[in-house]
Amino acid sequence: MAHEQTLTVLGISGSLRKGSYNTAALRAAQELAPPGMAIETIGISALPLYNEDVRAAGFPPAVQELRRRIAAADALLFVTPEYNYSMPGVLKNAIDWASRPPDQPFNDKPVAIMGASPGMIGTARAQYHLRQSCVFLNMHVLNKPEVMIANAASRFDAEGRLTDEATRGFIRDLLTALAAWTKRLRGEQ
Repeated sequence: MAHEQTLTVLGISGSLRKGSYNTAALRAAQELAPPGMAIETIGISALPLYNEDVRAAGFPPAVQELRRRIAAADALLFVTPEYNYSMPGVLKNAIDWASRPPDQPFNDKPVAIMGASPGMIGTARAQYHLRQSCVFLNMHVLNKPEVMIANAASRFDAEGRLTDEATRGFIRDLLTALAAWTKRLRGEQ
């Protein structure tokens, strides 16, 4: 019987806030990952603002590490808040840095997206804008299920633990689908 290799997913939270619901949702995803999946994370707070003059002189070390980790991952999990009907600037900045040539690491990468918001629509607009960037960069975004965590304050406890069982189930379903999607794109099923 062949030993199944662990699927490595790189999780990126689009929030820098210490008490972020999105970072808390990413921690919940790590806890809820199905057997055979490991979710690693990388922060984006050390990335400078994208500047082509800086890039032309060479990628800063934090950008090199982000690009390396994206390339090494089997799949990506973006967890995004919604700011002004879109994804936060810090997440777009990270994508802009990582996507520069040569060898942009997003190409052909399976991706899942989720997000949490105190509002009623749970980051729907931000997720759709993020999907547009993913399409341009030739990432393969999982279409369903969608995880848009609305009324986030009622779904997490004071320590940032996701306590809402239905939401935990949605995240579990998303990760199971991401594992199947990644294997399908590799021709493994």
